[in-house]
Amino acid sequence: MAAIHITDIEAAINYWRSRTPSPDGIVLAPELRALGEAYALMVFRQADAVDEDALPPEALAAWLAWYDATPDTPCIAICSTSQGDDLCKGCGRTFDEVQFWPAMTPAEKRGVWRRITLEHTAWRFNRYAERAAEGPSDKPVVPPTAVQGAGPR
Repeated sequence: MAAIHITDIEAAINYWRSRTPSPDGIVLAPELRALGEAYALMVFRQADAVDEDALPPEALAAWLAWYDATPDTPCIAICSTSQGDDLCKGCGRTFDEVQFWPAMTPAEKRGVWRRITLEHTAWRFNRYAERAAEGPSDKPVVPPTAVQGAGPR
């Protein structure tokens, strides 16, 4: 069984905190209580991961609901494993991870996401992420024929 990293438990807690804020600052939603207990046990045991089958059913259900709100795949549609690379330059997954992705459990997928995020070498984290963050250009697009000296004479 695959392990769920503590950072994913934290992300799920934050997801549920924003979805179901406490009405009085004391009472927590059931999902938050379940995840909070699992998180507290991890901290107490100084564990950075927990097997998905070791999570109480309520905590696992809350984690899976958060998981369903995240992107399923790191793919950016630039796959170099189809061209023989062992590690995809676009998303950072191995050939086997790309091939068996549909059969992986949510915890296995999150493990891959964690690895590629920590490695931070795939194009999804640099070239294309930078372009997306820049947003649309403020400069007007000038057709080549409108540029002085360009076009037919």
